[in-house]
Amino acid sequence: MKRILLILSLIASCQLPTVNCFAQRPEPEKRSFRSESVDALIAKMESRLRAYDERLWQMFQACYPNTLDTTVRYLKDENGDDDTFVITGDIEAMWLRDSGAQVWPYMRFLKDDAHLRHMIRGLLRRQFRYMTIDPYANAFNFAATGSQWESDITKMQPILHERKYEIDSLCYPLRLAFEYWLLTGDSSIFDDTWLEAIRQTLKVFREQQRKGGNKTSYTFQRKTAAMHDTVANGGYGHPVRPCGLIASFFRPSDDACIMPFLIPSNFFAVSVLRKAAVILEDVNHEKSLAQECRDLAEEVSIALQEHAIVNHPQFGRIYAFEVDGFGGCILQDDANAPSLLSLPYLTDVSADDPIYQNTRRMVWSEWNPYFFVGKAAQGIGSQHTGLDQIWPMSIIMKGLTTTDRDEQKACLVQLLRTDGGKGLMHESFDKDNPAKFTRSWFAWANGLFGELVLHIFE
Repeated sequence: MKRILLILSLIASCQLPTVNCFAQRPEPEKRSFRSESVDALIAKMESRLRAYDERLWQMFQACYPNTLDTTVRYLKDENGDDDTFVITGDIEAMWLRDSGAQVWPYMRFLKDDAHLRHMIRGLLRRQFRYMTIDPYANAFNFAATGSQWESDITKMQPILHERKYEIDSLCYPLRLAFEYWLLTGDSSIFDDTWLEAIRQTLKVFREQQRKGGNKTSYTFQRKTAAMHDTVANGGYGHPVRPCGLIASFFRPSDDACIMPFLIPSNFFAVSVLRKAAVILEDVNHEKSLAQECRDLAEEVSIALQEHAIVNHPQFGRIYAFEVDGFGGCILQDDANAPSLLSLPYLTDVSADDPIYQNTRRMVWSEWNPYFFVGKAAQGIGSQHTGLDQIWPMSIIMKGLTTTDRDEQKACLVQLLRTDGGKGLMHESFDKDNPAKFTRSWFAWANGLFGELVLHIFE
């Protein structure tokens, strides 16, 4: 309790903006999905948070349920089974990555909340189906309506919103499925569609190890002035030397990789492949397929130890952000997750790992070219939003991956001060002026803020 009081005393002393522009939750009848368990937790937290700081309470009650309140379309399919479509917020499309991350803060309620359980079950079923339609696609439409990206030079089809291949797009559904199964014991989702999704994932990962050469079946180009929004070399990307790692064309921020072996996403792949193997063996009795997952995870894990660790002149042994197998590396971090900063949150890398701790110090310093320090805050940005734009997600992830209370409270204070007076998180904000921000409705960042508040106060 003394630690919590310290946090709130610091918040109170920081001259936060006055409470006059806060976003409020939609009225109950206007919410896209309702969970009694989530509402009960919010009500439980009200007196605790409000007693310390009104702004903290107002932001928590608006941010934590934002995915449920505004982005969920839960229905029944033609067979009467669960089916869920989750948009990101102000983009009317479902990302495999974002949707899996958006519902994660509510997983704690699955045992006792059948309505919520059915919604997430429906999301998993749709994610598996999308993975079988095109495992190289990152974002999908609710129906085959096409999108503004249908002119991209890749194998587009009307059901796809975007076809940027990112390793983590295939990882997030597997992470969600494993946790869902652990918490509920429900194995009904692990059907033939699930098995095909796993086979497609393995096929993509093996192809993108590039053992057969750099010209793979997937290419991507876009007519754009933004270099980070398209892929070089006729859509094949930067060449790599095969070493066991898996190539990714894009980062989680949807920016093109410079060197295709994206290290945080390879760590993520190792973690979820091992989880998938447990399900395949225990539920599906697919021992051969489970072993394929384990073998690939082990190969990538060994390659990470051999190729992902570099010596930094200031911080010693750290994890590189991207490598190419030729000895080249990119030393930075990205604002989205998986990132190097988020490794203990998403992967099997321990927060106590000395190499991670060295890496953590590097990415949260001016040695990271996308670490910005301004009058309003300090944090990590991305090519996606440009120079001097800090992503709240990076600040939140810093708080979620530390046990240091001073670090946690510093993160919380920065977030409370940089909402631009809206009471919600954004994709990014200007380091000197939080009123200049991108994406006013970004549900993933909102839910992640709520997760951080619970992490600190519980």
